[in-house]
Amino acid sequence: MGQIIKIVLILLLILNQGLLTFCNSSRTKQWENTENGSHKHNQVMKSEQDTTYWYRPRFSERKAEREKMVIKDIAQSPYNPVTDPDVLNAMKEVPRHKFIPGYQQADAYRNHPLSIGSGQTISQPLIVAHMTELLEIEPGDRILEIGTGSGYQAAVLSELTPHVFTIEIIEKLGLRAKKVLNNLGYKTIQVKIGDGYFGWEEHAPYDGIIVTCAPEEIPAPLIEQLKPGGRIIIPVGKEGWIQNLVVVRKNKNGKISEKKLYGVRFVPMTGKADEK
Repeated sequence: MGQIIKIVLILLLILNQGLLTFCNSSRTKQWENTENGSHKHNQVMKSEQDTTYWYRPRFSERKAEREKMVIKDIAQSPYNPVTDPDVLNAMKEVPRHKFIPGYQQADAYRNHPLSIGSGQTISQPLIVAHMTELLEIEPGDRILEIGTGSGYQAAVLSELTPHVFTIEIIEKLGLRAKKVLNNLGYKTIQVKIGDGYFGWEEHAPYDGIIVTCAPEEIPAPLIEQLKPGGRIIIPVGKEGWIQNLVVVRKNKNGKISEKKLYGVRFVPMTGKADEK
């Protein structure tokens, strides 16, 4: 009898040890799966945040004026009306009055350019919206802007993608725009003081490049930094003359094509582009 009890106890001990091993093994495997799943989840979330989800500030002040401007002067414009709903929404959200001098406030939501100092202007809302539409931005695209100016165009772009890089050659304007953008909460926009003729190679290639000043010829570095399948929206022409708004496309094989759209008038590109 005593021998039988002893055998039973040994069997129970072996069974219990095996069960503990199985449990520990299962727990380890479950922990590994959880860790791997969490890591994968974090990667997915990071990827989504990088491309689709990012913070965009919202402003109720003068919102009715913005909405009226978008409907009347942009969506229903008799000349190059904008139809992309994402672009129209972006124009409704960005407070143009925050990017212009105080004495210009009454004209903030009228459809014409305004002086911002240093011989520069903020473009009329219709041209801002149409040039943005021509870029055909997808969430996650990398967009380069040449000519930060007030920062308004960059803010509109950042409504459509978090990857916006903008260059301003006039230090005073660039620093002011950077401060305004930061104070308003546009944290994803990167601002650089420099000559936009050379682009911003560090962050290239770009899905789209928008130029808000007019060179006489399209800068070669911008074409080089454009991703295959991408496009450049740029005014081209001499200072004091009517310039052409041009869409430059680079196909998948790197071949470049240009299409002139209509006449525009922008401030000239300075720096390297201005050298005779």
